[in-house]
Amino acid sequence: MNIHPTAIIDPSAVIHPTVSIGAYSIVGKNTTIGEDTMLKSHVIVGDNTTIGKRNTIFQFASIGEIPQDLKFKGETTYLEVGDDNTIRESCTFHRGTADGGNLTKIGNNNLFMVNTHIAHDCMVGDYNVLANNVGVAGHAHIGNFIIVGGQTGVHQFCRIDDYAMIGGASLILKDVCAFTTVSGNPSTVHGLNKEGMRRKGWSKETIETLDRAYDVVFRSGKIKADVIAELSTWVADEPKVALFIESLQNSKRGLIR
Repeated sequence: MNIHPTAIIDPSAVIHPTVSIGAYSIVGKNTTIGEDTMLKSHVIVGDNTTIGKRNTIFQFASIGEIPQDLKFKGETTYLEVGDDNTIRESCTFHRGTADGGNLTKIGNNNLFMVNTHIAHDCMVGDYNVLANNVGVAGHAHIGNFIIVGGQTGVHQFCRIDDYAMIGGASLILKDVCAFTTVSGNPSTVHGLNKEGMRRKGWSKETIETLDRAYDVVFRSGKIKADVIAELSTWVADEPKVALFIESLQNSKRGLIR
């Protein structure tokens, strides 16, 4: 175990022998850090935080502090961080609250650029990129394979579903449908994230089918129940259409249009 002599580690913390902890870092109570994770200098890991394997956390990040919620009264809540995440300088991830299920959870293989904030009770999936100064308010849900441009703010309780692309300096006040590109303040939808699909090697046929599904969702003028019924008949031929259906079914705030 490579722990700098100036680091302060609570005796209750469980640290894998392969972990590296840099100068002036602090690790709190009842915290677990998995194998090959690296904390650069001046990293704070708060109480009741679990960090998985092969994460790299850069200087001045604060991971697992108490939530910025006036209803929080010191109850025991948690932060879980998965594997293979890169958390850059000055990021802040907060623990959950009792109202939100006591848990903030981060998945795997994410890149959080400088000064990203993940608030209490957020759920973040896998393979996402959140650029500099993104702020995600409490109880938000971010899916998988999503890019969020720098300076973007995400309102509390919003959903951003899989494969979406958020332009820089955007304000997200409603839910973002899977596969879509949105931007602006307040944000509007600008079509499918086709370039992201091409980069993932999706076939021309798949992209064309999703483009037609987008038209049904955003341009047909049909009510939600009819859109879901129509797209449900497409899923057997193109399973990815199911993500459109899930966005419609799971949205509580309405989709950005």
